[in-house]
Amino acid sequence: MNEHAAPRRISVFDTTLRDGEQAPGNAMHPDQKLELAQLIAGLGVDCVEAGFPASSPADFEATRLIAQHLTGTRFATFSRTTRRDVEIAVEAGGTRNHQVQMVATGSQIHLTHKRGITRHAAVQEVVDTVKFAAELGVTDIAVGIEDASRGPDDLLRALTESAVDAGATCIILADTTGCHTPGEFAALIRKIRGWAPPPVKVSTHCHNDFGLATANTLAGLEAGADEVQVALGGIGERAGNTSLEEVAAVLAYKSGILGLTCDIRLDAMYAAYNRLREIIRLEEPRNKAVFGKYAFGTAAGIHQQGMLSDPSTYEYVEPARFGRERSLLIGRHSGRTVLRHLIEQLGVRVGEAELDELYRVHIAEREQGDCEDLAVVRERLARELGARTAVAAGR
Repeated sequence: MNEHAAPRRISVFDTTLRDGEQAPGNAMHPDQKLELAQLIAGLGVDCVEAGFPASSPADFEATRLIAQHLTGTRFATFSRTTRRDVEIAVEAGGTRNHQVQMVATGSQIHLTHKRGITRHAAVQEVVDTVKFAAELGVTDIAVGIEDASRGPDDLLRALTESAVDAGATCIILADTTGCHTPGEFAALIRKIRGWAPPPVKVSTHCHNDFGLATANTLAGLEAGADEVQVALGGIGERAGNTSLEEVAAVLAYKSGILGLTCDIRLDAMYAAYNRLREIIRLEEPRNKAVFGKYAFGTAAGIHQQGMLSDPSTYEYVEPARFGRERSLLIGRHSGRTVLRHLIEQLGVRVGEAELDELYRVHIAEREQGDCEDLAVVRERLARELGARTAVAAGR
């Protein structure tokens, strides 16, 4: 990379309301989707996927509402490669500011066991549906190649080149089963980039079955992809999709190294995520990157000792940038340093023997897994030490 070159701006496509919603337990009402679409658009994403209008009246209505109210950000719809699906998508959302996304069959296993069609038929239906969308006045046409990570080169090339020739403006490569490693996915992107040169956009859609969705997405970007498909909190089928917050965080901290940037508002993501959790009744994870309950918390004594001196000792990702606060928690792994810190804050002096006793009571003999915020322990110490001081003074 040329260190003096300006970072390449990445387009961010959010699929929270479509792929994210279709996972078990994540269903949303149209008005809830509209609320979330507006929150997600406010984060600075380039495109919000509204849903699959042909799949249900609820998705049709959600698309209609989002198309009506989301005027400053593009929205997208999902369709099969059939004229009727595209027609319904256009009925729901019109053509202005609307990316019509259709799914192509990209692997032999899907052709044989899901579709029951030939490779030639798979290519022809893409050509026909792309041309039909263009005839309806759609100018932003994306072809998502499902299971592209397991697709043979001859099929992937035929689908890509035929779609572009028919008028597609974006090719999406889906690691549908999350089976790729970063090196494999980067190689796939490089091949597609060679078959779909600019101005055709190449987009990534990675699943997290191996826990590699973010790593694969970043590898795809470095290999030449223009856009990432992500979901807030990484929700989605099975283990989920690439997490919006993870990609945004990496690009914020590693822009100079990667030569990539995006326009996501880091400080607003957590509030949007919490509203999503309320709507779909998603439990708060403890250790998820950026959004986890304890993503910026520690109960380890050695870590706390360093962080009380300088938070950067154990904190590379800064909580304030993401609308979060760091938390030092008292648990069985906390040490005497944090206890001394609390006692000093109270302005009370204790001897080593008394400190050992306080350590035994407040830290060492805690129930396994029991943690408390420093403020809670400080209040309890204030009451306890205050009472001792009063007795000693004869009051």
